[in-house]
Amino acid sequence: MSKRVSHSLLDPYLGPPLKALYGRLPIPRWFPPEGIILLGHLSAIAAAVGFALSTSYWWGGVLAAVGVLGNHTADCIDGTHARATGQCRNGGELLDHFTDPLSFSYWLVGLAMSCNRLEYGLAAVILLYATAVLTSIKAKMIGEFTLARFGPTELKTLLILYGLAIASHLVVDPAYLSATDVALWFLRLLILIGVVQLIVNLITSVREVNCAGAPPDTSEWENRS
Repeated sequence: MSKRVSHSLLDPYLGPPLKALYGRLPIPRWFPPEGIILLGHLSAIAAAVGFALSTSYWWGGVLAAVGVLGNHTADCIDGTHARATGQCRNGGELLDHFTDPLSFSYWLVGLAMSCNRLEYGLAAVILLYATAVLTSIKAKMIGEFTLARFGPTELKTLLILYGLAIASHLVVDPAYLSATDVALWFLRLLILIGVVQLIVNLITSVREVNCAGAPPDTSEWENRS
């Protein structure tokens, strides 16, 4: 298994309180951690619906914020529950890493739907999966799964703040800027962040695997009929 290292700016502050919440939750010891992953994923789907409706109904932004928070909470406590109950399984970790980029994809598509610019949603999803693939390949080559300073926790926090902000915007309803315009500029900001981060991560990742990776694989493909 790859060693996990987080350079996240917010994890040291948000992670411990959310993990401490685990002891207060009435989760039976027999309940599988995969069930927590499923609940977190359902919360992500609810958030995506909220984002899609966030420019039409004030409660859409609230639903989006609550859904993202629920997803992140589940993401923080599933491993804690697995370790506390002796249910650590490779399959559970696989599901966890598999569903994470899917959740972000739902949210980005929901944002794109809220401002009727699906092409921006497509661009954002491509950037997301390019970053996810780069992270996974680097982890395989150097044996270390690394989260950047602006990683999942930072992006989720930004999405939560946006959900609350767009809900407030609809309640106040200023005439000079429509909710659709707010959503459009926010999505453009996410795409800009994604482009810059992908370029930086790609350059640093190539350097890291050249310096710290295993010897290059010089073998040929083995064809089997």
